[in-house]
Amino acid sequence: MKIGAAGLMKLSEMICGDQPFDFFPYRSSSNLTRFFVSIDLDYVHDGSTRRIWVNDVLTELNNKASRQDNMPSQGIINIIEYLLHPDHFLFDESVDRNKALEAVQLCMKTYNLTIAEQANGIAKVRPLNGEFISTAYAEVPIEKLITFKPDVFQVPTKPQNQRLVSVMMPFSAQFNGTFQAIKKVTDYMGLECLRADDIWDNTTFIQDIFDLIFCSKIVIVDFSGRNSNVMYETGIAHTLGKTVIPITQSISDIPSDLGHHRALVYLSNEQGLSQLSKDLYKRMKVLISEVQI
Repeated sequence: MKIGAAGLMKLSEMICGDQPFDFFPYRSSSNLTRFFVSIDLDYVHDGSTRRIWVNDVLTELNNKASRQDNMPSQGIINIIEYLLHPDHFLFDESVDRNKALEAVQLCMKTYNLTIAEQANGIAKVRPLNGEFISTAYAEVPIEKLITFKPDVFQVPTKPQNQRLVSVMMPFSAQFNGTFQAIKKVTDYMGLECLRADDIWDNTTFIQDIFDLIFCSKIVIVDFSGRNSNVMYETGIAHTLGKTVIPITQSISDIPSDLGHHRALVYLSNEQGLSQLSKDLYKRMKVLISEVQI
């Protein structure tokens, strides 16, 4: 099944955040590229008129074969569902997800499609009449446990905190904005967020750091500037089996031994830190679901 030309143009305007769909997030050229890359579609905006370029991309995807006669191509499905992802509507008073859902719903109704919202807020494209089910199964590998006794640190007797997020970053005023961007997310999610300089429980600073990492469920590490302490603390977190989220202002600051770990790259200006909060929230929400915080 194909989406008609009028429907594709409306979707293009929604993706761009253009009138009359300005209640969607506005996406500049770079953000349009980010939009498609985020769902593993290798399209880079070429500088042409945004909504026309997006429409050309949608037309190409719309012409691909679909898995079911009553559904569009998988590429179009992924785009519609990602367009309505709740994360795009966070921390931005100029957008309105309810209006966005209503607009997409109205557009899709023409093609006998509807939008079903799951309990977690994720939108799914469904046939207007009938049921579409896709299920995937994955086996969980058997884990190996190791026991060790560190010589440099004392293992704390305090319990692990399932809602604690610790942040490892250089102790410099230039990173205060980064920490506040992180804290914005943890406050929104009802989690605790601490840096090592927030505590003083032991006679040595490194023991405080070890305690903080040991008690945390998630550890955010900022590799910006290749700070040696952050590298050391990352090693501790990995050894203790913590969930580590790397962030950095430059991908080149990440050591080659850690290059296979995906990192959130951010700019230290106001717009960049706002984007970091959004990207971090998307990652945190997935991890929280996985570790059942």
